[in-house]
This record gives sequence, C-alpha cells and structure tokens, in this order.
Amino acid sequence: MELDSSDGSSTVNYMVKFNAVPLDRTFAALADPTRRALLTRLAQQPGLSVSALAEPFGVSLPAIMKHLDVLADAGLVARAKSGRTVSCRLNAAPMREAIAWLNRYERFWSEALRRLVEFLEEEDSCPSNQPSSQASPSSGGSKRRLPESSPRGRIRKK
Repeated sequence: MELDSSDGSSTVNYMVKFNAVPLDRTFAALADPTRRALLTRLAQQPGLSVSALAEPFGVSLPAIMKHLDVLADAGLVARAKSGRTVSCRLNAAPMREAIAWLNRYERFWSEALRRLVEFLEEEDSCPSNQPSSQASPSSGGSKRRLPESSPRGRIRKK
C-alpha cells in the first residue's frame, strides 16, 4: 500500500495481511463485557458446562446461550455435548490475529509518542524558549476600556 507524504514523496507501508471477517467477529465478540467475563471463566476453568458457566451471571440461561453463540461464531469458544451436558472450552487462537493487529498500532503510537517526548525535551533545553524574568513594558497596568454606548434613539411605533 502506498501513502503520499506531505513533501510529495511516496513511502511504502507494508501491511500484515489480515482477514477482515474473522478479525471483525473477534473484536465484536470481545466488545461485550459479559462475553469477556465468560472467556475469563473458561480460561480459569476449562471444560465448564453451560449451566456452571452461567451460574454467577445475573442473566437467563438463554441469554448466556446467545453470548456463547457469538463467541462460537468468532471461533473463541468450542462446545462439546456429552449426553445432556454441553461443556465449553476457550479457543484463544482467533485472538492471536487481533493481538497482531493491535501490536502494529501499539508500535506506531509508541514511536509517535517517543518522537513527541524528544521534541518537548529539546524545546525545554533550548535557551531561546525560556521565559524572560523581566516583564515587557506593554504588559503592565493597561486596562481594557469598555465601549461607550451611544444615546438611545427614538423608538418608532408601527
């Protein structure tokens, strides 16, 4: 992908190839706090049944099932049925692509912030930018005058 810089030259930006649909599903699944909490529980206790997984949440079992459907569609949760019991386990593989995408921008912002810090430190050390201890002659004692109002004119009736 080519980007034009402000000086007219072109720079090449090599992008990591991301498959947008799985990445979108991963971020959409992770956007909800209940789904993130479900993943946290599965990371701590793999293989929980759906009813055990739903137990601490103040929502209905059908609501938990809908959350699990979203997580399963994103590939973050795998379900297995044994008799009447459905157990769930975390599949963190889809998060690797999300982490790679986030890391790319983390490196960008870290570099931009590093350059900003260098610039500010350079500005602070430059003697011409140090505030003067003497006040300028125009800064003392002048007050802004309020505008004088003109006399009120005749009010016409229609």
